Amino acid sequence: MTYAQAETKPAPATSHFGPFYTRTSSGKTTTVSILPPLYSSLKEPEIEHTEWDILYPLISSDRYGKERRLHFLQLLSLSGGSQNEDESASTTVFPFYFHKDSPDETQNYRALFPFYGTVKNRLLRDQVKVVMFPLYVQSKKKDVTTDNYLIPFVHLRNGNELKGWQVWPLAGWEAKNPTTKTNVVGQTSLVGGHRKLSLAWPFYFNDRTDLGTPDPKKHHALLPVFSSFTSPMRDSLTAPWPIGLTVTRDDEKKFREIGAPWPFIVFARGEGKHVNRVWPFFGTAANPNLASQFYLWPFYRGQQLETDYTTIKQKRWAFFLYVDKTETKKQDHSSTRRRDLWPLFTWRTTSAGDREWQAFALLEPFLPANETIARHYSPLWALWRSEVSADSGHRSTSFLWNLYRREATKKEVKGSALFGLIRWNRSDEGRSLKIFGLKLTRNGHRK
Repeated sequence: MTYAQAETKPAPATSHFGPFYTRTSSGKTTTVSILPPLYSSLKEPEIEHTEWDILYPLISSDRYGKERRLHFLQLLSLSGGSQNEDESASTTVFPFYFHKDSPDETQNYRALFPFYGTVKNRLLRDQVKVVMFPLYVQSKKKDVTTDNYLIPFVHLRNGNELKGWQVWPLAGWEAKNPTTKTNVVGQTSLVGGHRKLSLAWPFYFNDRTDLGTPDPKKHHALLPVFSSFTSPMRDSLTAPWPIGLTVTRDDEKKFREIGAPWPFIVFARGEGKHVNRVWPFFGTAANPNLASQFYLWPFYRGQQLETDYTTIKQKRWAFFLYVDKTETKKQDHSSTRRRDLWPLFTWRTTSAGDREWQAFALLEPFLPANETIARHYSPLWALWRSEVSADSGHRSTSFLWNLYRREATKKEVKGSALFGLIRWNRSDEGRSLKIFGLKLTRNGHRK
């Protein structure tokens, strides 16, 4: 439920039918929940936004203006919309069928996986072409084209000043010369080259990157004997790898570090990093922006993050068993705070002084920012909910899925019991009581 944000904003108008139906209007936002988690919807006409879900994440629909998208378990996706008044639509049954129709013919594609087809701007690539997967797959990313045969065993790669090949896991080689690129304002910058060799992957590799720049790097490893990284600003050696003696020099961040064995016992000193760690007993770490500590991991862990605008403090006991997080704005020192004790309750307050408390909370501590999960599943176990708006003075309390409910503003107090079969109201205008729809008292001014 949305907090009131201003004195002139009306209190949320809510209607209930026990745990089966809830409708809430707050400002210009309306949410509806029917037999949660069966169905819920959210409408924000001011920004032309509508979404609804059935057994989330089984079926989901989102619409912004003319842009629309329908998902079935995030596998089947139907979408359409407009861009410069040109209509386009796409259909995805992941990972079998991909289809898009667009007025721009260069953006059209169709693929029936694993047999044949092409997709564009999907799968983290500009274009992917498939012929009888895994026999042949061609992918393009910017200027680089990779031809895969019997993926992932053999590939050939070509691009701007780039050539490479791989016969996995036996050997692989790739070379790229330094190039330049131009940004949107016409400025050019240097892009470093590289040389990469691997033999008997993953046991031996020798990579040199950022060649032709002031900061060339070399990563050399014969696993599990050693792994080393060298550059003008940083050197690090681990032997044996991955759990062994690790010695690091970082001139850019100005610290020295030694781990024996890393990462369990680590000590670092310098302006950019200060660490004392003997895992799992205790550990402290600090740099100019972040400080953290733990004791008897995972029993307790704390963090403090400093940004230009905020200070974020967080404490955790036993991972998610108890979490206390506070975010403070440096400009006006206002803060928001959230506390979760799984599975008993979740509590939060905003910088405006609004407060919300709920018992129980089975998923909220794990997914604190997921409003869709809260809208669908919180009604199942939220036996008690209370909300307070500092600006409007609106207060609401709900017990046992609104078996009992009470709402209060500065001018009125109203409540209900037995899912609305009994209702009462008290205000400056008088008092009223309804039982099974029968009014037993009349409104009138108090004497």
